[in-house]
Amino acid sequence: MENIFNKKIGIDLGTCNSVVFTPKKGIVLNEPSIVAVSLSENKILAIGKEAKEMIGRTPDTIKVYKPLKDGVIANYKITEAMIKYFIKKTIGRLKFLKPEILVGVPAGITSTEKRAVIEAGMSAGAKAVYVAKEPILAAIGAGIPINSCSGHMIVDIGGGTAEVAVISLGGIVNWASLRVGGDKLDQAISDYIRKKYNLAIGEQTAEEIKLKIGTAVFEKNQKEMEIRGRDLISGMPKNIKITSNEVCEAISDKLNEIILVIKRVLRETPPELSADIMDKGMIISGGGALIRNLDQLISQSTGLPCFLADEAIFCVAKGTGIVLDNLDVYKKSIMSKK
Repeated sequence: MENIFNKKIGIDLGTCNSVVFTPKKGIVLNEPSIVAVSLSENKILAIGKEAKEMIGRTPDTIKVYKPLKDGVIANYKITEAMIKYFIKKTIGRLKFLKPEILVGVPAGITSTEKRAVIEAGMSAGAKAVYVAKEPILAAIGAGIPINSCSGHMIVDIGGGTAEVAVISLGGIVNWASLRVGGDKLDQAISDYIRKKYNLAIGEQTAEEIKLKIGTAVFEKNQKEMEIRGRDLISGMPKNIKITSNEVCEAISDKLNEIILVIKRVLRETPPELSADIMDKGMIISGGGALIRNLDQLISQSTGLPCFLADEAIFCVAKGTGIVLDNLDVYKKSIMSKK
């Protein structure tokens, strides 16, 4: 039986959302990586879902922070507060318990950025902090047998970054990271609507359009959605209808950037591993992978099979859970302690 005092927590620290996993309970928390701070008292007002509801609605005295940018810590103090909140919500009242934490980080992280994650975790109250690269965690969470000697390709698309990696024998053979993720797609949708309809919409609305009707390839039977924004000419609120093919047009450039990176990684992959990937195809994971028909678009563009992982949003978090369950095995291979 696991010692009650030996708590382990896996954190997928994402630009948009953070997911917290414990080996016993599975996913215990999935909240936006957002913190609202009252500037006058310099006090944290809300973290996660509550803070997200405040975006675009706050008076001058309240600032809403997204402490992670492109998958790495942009605001240290606020990230630390957020990790502290995750630990407290996960462990509850047991103040004296210091958990071991495993945090997923982008493959392209620098050693300084990695140290920032470790230090933020330690000062938030962890006993030990491990970091592991997100493409590997996503692959483990997606059920890919990462230690086999055949090649596997994973495309992990989060809020801030898209990472493409070829994995064999438990390590990353080659990879590329692109700072294009869900955020940039939302931005592309807002820009498109502003240009085409002279309508300004909030980031929440843009995200909602993407999730409800977004598609990666043109569809015969289009979906429609009514949206509200501010008319840039009259300054008044206005409703318009937008179709899924318009969304497809809006995001196609950004999706193409991801495809170019996939092709680049494929070109640089050793031939034996390329043959494996041609056989088995690639797996896409992460919240950004949920855009309808994205697997189809990638398949058409690369000529390789492409599959959406089960519970794509939670792959990295599930990967942290599996690694935490087998720390001794993984300590040697995929993790770096500070």
